Amino acid sequence: MKQVKRIIGILLSAAVIFPFAPKAEAVSLAGLSAKAAILIDAQTGTVIAEKNEKQRLPMASTTKIMSALLLLESGGLDDQFRVDNGAIMVEGSSMGLCEDDIVTKRALCYGMLLPSGNDAANQTAVTLAGSTEKFAEMMNQRAEKIGLEDTNFVTPSGLHNENHYSTAYDMAMLTREALRNEDFREICGTKRAKLKFGNPPYERWLVNTNKLLTMYDGCIGVKTGFTDEAGRCLVSAAEKNGVTLICVTLNASDDWNDHKKMYDYGFSVTESRDVSFDCSGLRIKTAGGTVGEISVELENIPSYTIVNGAEPEITSETLISDFVYAPVEKGKNVGKVNFYADGKLMCTVNMIAKDGCEAVVSKHKPSVYETVLEWFKQIID
Repeated sequence: MKQVKRIIGILLSAAVIFPFAPKAEAVSLAGLSAKAAILIDAQTGTVIAEKNEKQRLPMASTTKIMSALLLLESGGLDDQFRVDNGAIMVEGSSMGLCEDDIVTKRALCYGMLLPSGNDAANQTAVTLAGSTEKFAEMMNQRAEKIGLEDTNFVTPSGLHNENHYSTAYDMAMLTREALRNEDFREICGTKRAKLKFGNPPYERWLVNTNKLLTMYDGCIGVKTGFTDEAGRCLVSAAEKNGVTLICVTLNASDDWNDHKKMYDYGFSVTESRDVSFDCSGLRIKTAGGTVGEISVELENIPSYTIVNGAEPEITSETLISDFVYAPVEKGKNVGKVNFYADGKLMCTVNMIAKDGCEAVVSKHKPSVYETVLEWFKQIID
């Protein structure tokens, strides 16, 4: 059995060179319309600005961030199936599902994240867990895994329930996790999408309710929400100059402008830098190869964000096998490196083979039987 080698490292940064470098201090957002709000750096999780960020509040349809993430993580996104006629009969916004429609999980994700379909959310719950109650258990288990301490899910759609709540901080951390999923990232940033579903399936357009995608340059998502009890809720993300920020407002009468103000401030005090990681001393042994060991390298160079001049301490954890079996193709995944900012997981990057390695060709000496058999074959031919 191959063993995995674990290497812990501290990477050079200002926080290492100057141990007393100040941490980024969150700025108050008292002037916003939102009852609660937060702005964080998506890469490091650093809080840049906040207002009542730990206050428990209803979050309406931003709930569907979790529902969509669970559905995307379940796999089989393009497999077709027939909807549950009872599940899709729900009040509020809809993606347009009708009885006996044929749909895919991918279409349901678009249906949740673009037009905010409650029918899509309920169908997701039944598809994955058999009922909305069982699905709520799945949602809360995933929330616990992410570390959301002030969140409790009861419904897959966000329709009001007194025991269904979250905080601006938790919703930001949920979104940070969701944006690591490439499918989620693509879908939530789509302004309009042509999908095929129905009975029989036919093409139709779904339009995103998130106007910030066109109102703010660099916006890449994420989800709107509204109920009478929750008010206007908005979770968004935006990218500029290598920095990705996540913004959350709960119960905000002027949410579009709240988010634009927060982003303008956030991008003015952040800076992206590449991680300095030296792979020159890392090599991995080969078994059955023409060379005894090969060099490795990172698949890509990750970056981190400096907020208000405060540079986080970047550490790494390298996980590579003790050896690999030949042949080894150049670019083959042979391990991974976890990067941490101030002790919190920032990202994971694959470690790949920098060089290829051929397998040793065995010089097999034929047995007497094989020699006689080959002789007979030659006679017959």
